[in-house]
Amino acid sequence: MKSESEKLIKKHHELIHTDNLKVISHVQREEDDWFINTLMFENIDVPFKYKRKQLYKSLINNRVNVTYYVSKEEVAGFEIEIMNIVRIKVS
Repeated sequence: MKSESEKLIKKHHELIHTDNLKVISHVQREEDDWFINTLMFENIDVPFKYKRKQLYKSLINNRVNVTYYVSKEEVAGFEIEIMNIVRIKVS
């Protein structure tokens, strides 16, 4: 039986899946009716983002499996690369 992440990747070829990433930073901020979560992982210099309807427990020092896609966002006039998380699960 295929995992949920394998099914997503098969259906959407632009998705990437990575297992066992260690969270070193987790910031949550409210934007409209959503909480925007930004994660930084050990040895990775790109922010990962996802939205939730409610606050979530801190993921700092946890290991997670993520399915995501590459995107770009403009911050202070500069275009930066970010990763948009589609699915996240604590390992």
